[in-house]
Amino acid sequence: MKLFSSNTRKPVTILSAVSSILIVLAASSFALAQQKVSRRFPAGKNVRFELKNVTGTITVETWQRDEILVTALMDTRKATFNPRQTETGLVIDIVGDNRGRGDIGDMNFKIQLPARSSVDLETRSGQISVSNIQGDLVRAHIWTSGDIQLSGVNASRVFASNTSGDIFFDGEFASGGTYEFKSGRGTISLQLPANCGFHLVATAPVKKISMGPFWDDTKMKLLGEGRRITGDVGDGRASVTITNFQGEIKFFRR
Repeated sequence: MKLFSSNTRKPVTILSAVSSILIVLAASSFALAQQKVSRRFPAGKNVRFELKNVTGTITVETWQRDEILVTALMDTRKATFNPRQTETGLVIDIVGDNRGRGDIGDMNFKIQLPARSSVDLETRSGQISVSNIQGDLVRAHIWTSGDIQLSGVNASRVFASNTSGDIFFDGEFASGGTYEFKSGRGTISLQLPANCGFHLVATAPVKKISMGPFWDDTKMKLLGEGRRITGDVGDGRASVTITNFQGEIKFFRR
């Protein structure tokens, strides 16, 4: 028994074919609108890299070559960037390069550079991820919303801040180093080796600070009904300041 005649099926078949064509055309148009650019720049062992993005992800990784590889994926061909080499490294200013161009969409960056580099990164919104940097400075700032992840970082100065989003730090504190973490709303997590030493000033909402295995009754003080913890962990030679206005602060041991 035939439930549908051949004439009944034809409109359905044609409609499906048209829908498939439209989907393919839309995907092709989006792919054509995107632009991928890769550029290489010579670099020494100790370089400084600066990037000011508008929106999009920033991923920084290290490698063994004495050069910086910048790979950018741009949502629109209207966007542009003009890296500028300096005596100490490389500067990319997306905000300045695209001033007056209107909405340029997301610009997603992947940066590969020597491990001894210093990095200064910021974006209005998006994610920032930094891995295995061993230079003097790591700065990651998100003006509005986005997560920050710093893994395998061993720098003498680290600054990470956002308005909304999580901040994760897995690294070591250098003796005499300065470390500041600040979030308007999100969770700030620090994963540290057991033998680390630092002086801590941590501020968060009531009972939102968890020191875990790093709490020491003899060296630390709980102030303001649990809103602030001050004191030393180990030798206390690094300075660590953590501020979270509407989220938790958590410490973990590796």
